[in-house]
Amino acid sequence: MLIREVVILFNKTGISVNLHTIFEIEGQEQNHQHWLKLSFSRRDAQPTESEKEIYNQVNVVLKDAEGILEDLQSYRGAGHEIREAIQHPADEKLQEKAWGAVVPLVGKLKTFYEFSQRLEAALRGLLGALTSTPYSPTQHLEREQALAKQFAEILHFTLRFDELKMTNPAIQNDFSYYRRTLSRMRINNVPAEGENEVNNELANRMSLFYAEATPMLKTLSDATTKFVSENKNLPIENTTDCLSTMASVCRVMLETPEYRSRFTNEETVSFCLRVMVGVIILYDHVHPVGAFAKTSKIDMKGCIKVLKDQPPNSVEGLLNALRYTTKHLNDETTSKQIKSMLQ
Repeated sequence: MLIREVVILFNKTGISVNLHTIFEIEGQEQNHQHWLKLSFSRRDAQPTESEKEIYNQVNVVLKDAEGILEDLQSYRGAGHEIREAIQHPADEKLQEKAWGAVVPLVGKLKTFYEFSQRLEAALRGLLGALTSTPYSPTQHLEREQALAKQFAEILHFTLRFDELKMTNPAIQNDFSYYRRTLSRMRINNVPAEGENEVNNELANRMSLFYAEATPMLKTLSDATTKFVSENKNLPIENTTDCLSTMASVCRVMLETPEYRSRFTNEETVSFCLRVMVGVIILYDHVHPVGAFAKTSKIDMKGCIKVLKDQPPNSVEGLLNALRYTTKHLNDETTSKQIKSMLQ
């Protein structure tokens, strides 16, 4: 199925999307046009009976998402205490002060990491529901509005988390100091408060997580790739078409002034931008040739132009996500124009 155009109508109950699709049947192209009502509003996206089990599982995770973002946004780090301790290695009081400042912060970092594991499980549940046979991805998005909305909310959270993490070097500095100090304490047989909370195995996994420029996106990309590889009986198009359809809907909503003017606040714009970038990245990791090839079902030039048309300081993190978190951007099959647009 190839989506050639997307037309969106706004009404009192949400957003209706006209997917103009072309099917190839017995060597002849057949036009097929129908309306897909896709709503991202909480009021409209209420779960049906068949959605409730997955919806409730995912909702438990999403309820904690805002609190995670608030904790990350307020994360100030222990830079001052660490510098003082390093500059005065013989001063035991300063060493204790730095350690006392870092331990609770590492507890927060542990919470963030554990939430990424919960989010991964939630995403896999949603992918299973939105790509299962016998329905097409478009039919799933139409039938399971509430799950589609949750999928969008997960991507929105993920991009927000990574934007905040990328601009906060204190996270890696604090964790590096914690690991160095813990190692020194073990060598000297000094009992360490907080060691039981983050053991060595967990610390190794957390270290790999925070070493990524966009750790949440990496987690979700890996989870999507694993989902596809573990479900070989499921056509890969079930997953990629779901992702490309969502990307197309977000792009058209953002690039068309008539539709864009209907948004009541800029947070809705940010929501759509993050969802669009999120599904592009997942598509690029799952599809054999990625999102940037000519055969891609995502209009990458159009999507990048939409991002470039926003105020620069509001989308730099999203552009960086496309530059550094995608898999196929630097392939030979990617056009020079697309590469130059992202330079």
